[in-house]
Amino acid sequence: MANLKVLFLHPDLGIGGAERAVIDAALALKSQGHQVHFVTSHHDINHCFQETRDGTLSVTTVGDWLPRGIFGRCQALCAYLRMLYAALFVVFSSPIEYDVIFCDQISACIYILKLFNAKVLFYCHFPDMLLTKRESLLKKWYRAPIDWLEEKTTGMADCVLVNSKFTAGIFNETFKSLSNVNPKVLYPIPNFKALDQPLETSADIIPPNKTTIFLSINRYERKKNLNLAVESFGMLQKKLGNNKGVHLIMAGGYDERVMENKEHYLELKELVHKLGLEDHVTFLRSFSDSDKRTLLSNCTCLLYTPDKEHFGIVPVEAMYIQCPVIAVQSGGPLETVEDGKTGFLCPPEPKSFMEAMEKFVSDKSLRKKMGSAGRKRVEERFSFNTFTKELNSVIEKVYNGSSSNSSVLLFTLALALLINICFAVLYVCIF
Repeated sequence: MANLKVLFLHPDLGIGGAERAVIDAALALKSQGHQVHFVTSHHDINHCFQETRDGTLSVTTVGDWLPRGIFGRCQALCAYLRMLYAALFVVFSSPIEYDVIFCDQISACIYILKLFNAKVLFYCHFPDMLLTKRESLLKKWYRAPIDWLEEKTTGMADCVLVNSKFTAGIFNETFKSLSNVNPKVLYPIPNFKALDQPLETSADIIPPNKTTIFLSINRYERKKNLNLAVESFGMLQKKLGNNKGVHLIMAGGYDERVMENKEHYLELKELVHKLGLEDHVTFLRSFSDSDKRTLLSNCTCLLYTPDKEHFGIVPVEAMYIQCPVIAVQSGGPLETVEDGKTGFLCPPEPKSFMEAMEKFVSDKSLRKKMGSAGRKRVEERFSFNTFTKELNSVIEKVYNGSSSNSSVLLFTLALALLINICFAVLYVCIF
């Protein structure tokens, strides 16, 4: 099979699970001799993964001048327009050659790409329409055409990948009109290269003289259910009688441009103050890969609190570093964490989490036992070689398959109408 040119089209190449997944996909294909290149609407070298900062992966940024929102509203519409602009750049202005286009998160761009017979693979991390609440009738009207566009354009991809069996089930339940589409599961993998690097000599981020350290790693977003970690820890401290040897580290992705990150960080700090845990909880923001290795290597257990998480790469990273995991018994962790062997799966309730945490306080041997089992599980099920082999096979099938745009041409007027509706609702929302 000849080496292919694969173009990755991604909305915001910052730091997050989706970004890590597509970067690993690019590295996997590059390891097989394929040429890879990213096109994105935003890439900040001070807030990105190392591979896009140091030139390991080539990145072209277009359309960053377009707004991310209007007066704090309509972020979804603006994100769609930014991706449509990036797609127009790819097919009209870009000197970058491609055989296959790998896009993710926002499917609207597929419409433009298929107009020009591009062969497209779409990675559905989770249906976008399920990620926002519709608390008002106006919000429902605003989202309706965007949701419709998401479903129709997702169905235009030559192949759809999802990150877990859980997401595959949600995909089928959500996109009713896409019964003919059978998404293929491709589990994300940890960044093994980064995780295998030696630990730094300095470990200042680890509080001294602590016998049990619990760690939470997630973005400072309310949907990540970080309150659960703090409340569970508060219950544990109350039961232990304010044990000074037990500590909690809240480490989270933090972006100054994102208002929710700022707000939720302060909310969590206030919760810690309310529970009287200031001396027992440390907050970290936007840490490095080196910091993550140090944290996972030195903590007793990872607390993973999101409910119905699409996949969740952090538990897999933790198990690879031989760190046990306590996670909510839903979504991706059901497929990654082996309950009672590599950690514990619990209902999203502080009492249940507290009881699991207490086991690590009372039994110091549990970390080593479960940590070893976790490492073995990752090596067997989530290896780089398995991921690379499966993705390479998919890319070759997409390239060798036929690409049709017969239904796309009939879609032009509908798209124009949708954009007009979106702008009309935008006007109503603002004025």
